[in-house]
Order: sequence, then C-alpha cells, then structure tokens
Amino acid sequence: MSGTQIYKVYIKATPERIWEAITSPDWNERYGYRGRTELDLRPGGAVRGLSNPGMIAAGAPEVGVDGEVIEADPPRRLVQTFRMLMDPGTAAEGFTQLTYELKEGKDGVTSLTVTHELTGAPNLARLVAGEFEDMGAGGGWAWILSDLKSLLETGAAFGD
Repeated sequence: MSGTQIYKVYIKATPERIWEAITSPDWNERYGYRGRTELDLRPGGAVRGLSNPGMIAAGAPEVGVDGEVIEADPPRRLVQTFRMLMDPGTAAEGFTQLTYELKEGKDGVTSLTVTHELTGAPNLARLVAGEFEDMGAGGGWAWILSDLKSLLETGAAFGD
C-alpha cells in the first residue's frame, strides 16, 4: 500500500477558488476533517494542520500534521512535506511528499490531482487510502476531496 497514491477530482470552480480552499485556513477548516491548516506559502515555510476540537477531546495532539512548503505556484501547484502526528506510529514514519496540481479545463471545470508519495510510510498510506473509515478515522484523500468538491459546488460540506 505504500508507494505513490494519486487522486483526481473534477470540480466546477476556478483554479483560484480551489487554491484558496486548499490554502486558506478559513476555507480548509470547512471540509474534510474540519481541522484548520495553516501554510506559509514560501519555500521552506511551515505547514501546520491543527486537530479539530473533537479530535483533541479524544486525545489527539493540537497539531495533527506538520510539514514544510517546497514549492508554491498559485493557483497551479503546491508541493509540501507531510508528517502525520496523530499517533507515534505514523509520526515515526517521518515526512512524506504531497503535491496538489490544478488544471483549468472546459466549461468552468478544474481538475485537481493530489499525489502523495508514501514510500516508507505504510501506516500513513493505509490511513490516507481510507482503510480505517469503518473505525471512525474517515475516508482518507478520496473523502477529503469529495467533501471539498461538495463544498465548492453546493456551498455545503458533508455534515452541514
């Protein structure tokens, strides 16, 4: 399961709007796991994914994900490192690489491709693939991207 995982979704929104939804904490806390992600979009800038209040109440650390921006080319490409800090097993796997690529298509539809390089991170690979969905750990990248699509196209995320 470790290696490279690639997820692609088509969203009826501009690349700029999707970029904002990914990189703005006021947007990115509205979908997926509902944790606020703060990004300093300069190369070497910090990435901090904060746990939502329910996760913290269940014992998760305040910062659930950390990393560093490698490349930011708004609104086309974001490359960052990614380390899951939710439990000692995933934290010990170290940093992986995460890439968001946006490509404007026809009729106001933009493709968003998320590539997660997970070599050496088998626990994280299983988590982001959604293998623990039935245990309450969410559906990984497919679920996050589906929720993002719903939010941008309808104005409502899952559970709204």
